[in-house]
Amino acid sequence: MTLGNKLRSLRAVEGSLRGLGRPMTQQELTKAMKREVGRGLSQAYLSQIESGARPHLTHGTRTLLARFFRVYPGFLVDDPEGYTPELQSSLRVVDAKIDSWLYAAAEQFAADPELHRGLLAVAEHEDSRKALLLLAEILRTPGLADRLGEVLHSGKPQGSGHPPPANSRNN
Repeated sequence: MTLGNKLRSLRAVEGSLRGLGRPMTQQELTKAMKREVGRGLSQAYLSQIESGARPHLTHGTRTLLARFFRVYPGFLVDDPEGYTPELQSSLRVVDAKIDSWLYAAAEQFAADPELHRGLLAVAEHEDSRKALLLLAEILRTPGLADRLGEVLHSGKPQGSGHPPPANSRNN
């Protein structure tokens, strides 16, 4: 996992811990750091770190972020390629990457409320990987996505598309 992904994940966890129901924004993070730790980073600098434009942190920045997030400073580095902690399964690492990607995407599409809510809903699902795989199967099944869309947008259940049983046709 990259340093940027770790910071996005930490913002997501912090937002959840603070009862926001969403990741903290970079701006919220910088304000909270100044208020709670007494010093902070600029939103622009944090954005550069998360995007990978600044792949290395100074000792002071690493210490400040570690103190705010209450993590070991050594956690705030890129993991080596293929690295996985022994106690995590590789699937769990994939799930964390998916969730991190979904939270980052939701933040990027904050101007589109429906898409933002949709991405957050998948990210916050107990098994976001399974939810994405289900979506893929829905899209691969001819006509299913359109039919589900009709049912969901109508606000009321509709028939199955099959004729009613013979004994109920003349009633």
